Amino acid sequence: MNPKPKILLHKDELKSIGIDIKSLSLLTDVTHPAHRDDHFMFIIQAKGTSTWELDFNTITLEPNSLCYVAPGQVHRNISSEKPEGWLFFVDPSFALQQYREVFDTFLNSNQYLLLDKNEDLFELVAMLQKWLESGEALLKAQMLTSLTKTIVGWIAQKILTTNEKRIDFEGSKYVITAKFKQLIQQKFREYKQVKEYADFLNITPLYLNEAIKKITGFAASYWIHQEIILEAKRLLQYTDLNITAVAYELGYDDYAYFSRFFKKNTGTTPLHFRNRKP
Repeated sequence: MNPKPKILLHKDELKSIGIDIKSLSLLTDVTHPAHRDDHFMFIIQAKGTSTWELDFNTITLEPNSLCYVAPGQVHRNISSEKPEGWLFFVDPSFALQQYREVFDTFLNSNQYLLLDKNEDLFELVAMLQKWLESGEALLKAQMLTSLTKTIVGWIAQKILTTNEKRIDFEGSKYVITAKFKQLIQQKFREYKQVKEYADFLNITPLYLNEAIKKITGFAASYWIHQEIILEAKRLLQYTDLNITAVAYELGYDDYAYFSRFFKKNTGTTPLHFRNRKP
C-alpha cells in the first residue's frame, strides 16, 4: 500500500498574467484527485450539472449557478452531466481588498449562488475567454487584467446582494468579521483563543463575539474551532501523518488534548474519522 503524500497543492499553473480559463465541458474527460490550489477557482455553470466535494461538503451546481473555491480549500470534481460553462482560475492579487473581504466572510457558508440565465457574468467570461485565446494584440495584457478585476468584482457584488437582507455591509461589524476570518485562516495553528484575536483587532473579546455573531450567527470561538477541525480532517483524510503528527501540525503538543478537542467538536475520535468508510 503506497503512503499518501501531503495534500496535493496545485501551484504555478496559471498563465503568466495570473489567470486561466477552461471550458466546463472538459470535466467529462478529465478528473483530478482532491487537492488545494494557490489561487481562486470560480465554477460558472451555464448548463448541465457538476458535483463537487469542497472541504467535506458535497455541492451540486445546477444550470445558471456559481461556486467559488478559495486558495487552500481542498476540492475535487466528483461527477458531471453535460456541463457547459467555465472554470475560471485567478491569482489572489486580482481580488482587491474589498473583494477579498467578501470571499473570506462567506467562506464555508455561502460559497454557492444561483444566477439568472441572463446575468452579465456569462457574457463577461465568454469575452475573457475569447481575448485570452486570441493572438497577440496591443494592450492585450492590460485589457485582460481590467476585465478579470471586473469579473471578480461582479462576483463579490453578487454575493453581497444575495445576503444584503440580513447584513449591514457598511457597518463596523462586517469589517471586523472579514478581518477576523482572514486572521484565523493565517494564524489558527498559533492562536486558538478569542482574546488573542480580539487583541490583534484592538477590540474587546465581548465586542468581537457580538460582531461575529451578528454577521454569521455563530460566536467567534465557533469559527476558530471550525478552522482547526477542517484542517485536521484534511490531514486525516488526505495524508498518512499519524495522529500525533497531525496534532503537532495544528499547534498541539499534547496529542490527548487534541483528540479530546476533535471528539468534542465532531462526535468521533481522529482515528475513527480516518478509518470511516467514505
